Amino acid sequence: MFHRFAPARPAYLRVVRANAWYDLVVTAGFTTPWSLALVHDALSWVGDALGLGVTPELDPMQTLYANLMGSVVVIWATLRMVRPLAVHGLFDGIARTLFVTWMAYALAHGVPQWLWLFLVVEAALAVVELGPWLLHRDNRSTDGRPGTADGRLLGSASQ
Repeated sequence: MFHRFAPARPAYLRVVRANAWYDLVVTAGFTTPWSLALVHDALSWVGDALGLGVTPELDPMQTLYANLMGSVVVIWATLRMVRPLAVHGLFDGIARTLFVTWMAYALAHGVPQWLWLFLVVEAALAVVELGPWLLHRDNRSTDGRPGTADGRLLGSASQ
């Protein structure tokens, strides 16, 4: 299954770009205090309607961190949409693994249960992005390092 999406193949770069679009759509609302308030209210409403818990009221420090995270993720997503490279998929998969880890930690400490929905999606996208790197030995350059200095893999299609 993963062979079709090996990092050196164009299909993998389409995965990198599609995951970037997902990140942009899900995260854009976190970039400003005003859009965050709307996202916060929507998540609370959905959580309450589904019986999965409401989101605690925002304070200025939470807003700051959410806006910083949203801004960085939107820029990172834009880079992956404009210039998807195999190495971007590798690093994005690692970042998703960290996100899943911290979401699991938060869920273990009492955050609303609707966070499971995001955790499952993030874990699935991490597997899709990291699986090809873990399963293919032919994705290394001749010196044993993944890819080349510009982020393309040896033998991959040119950008």
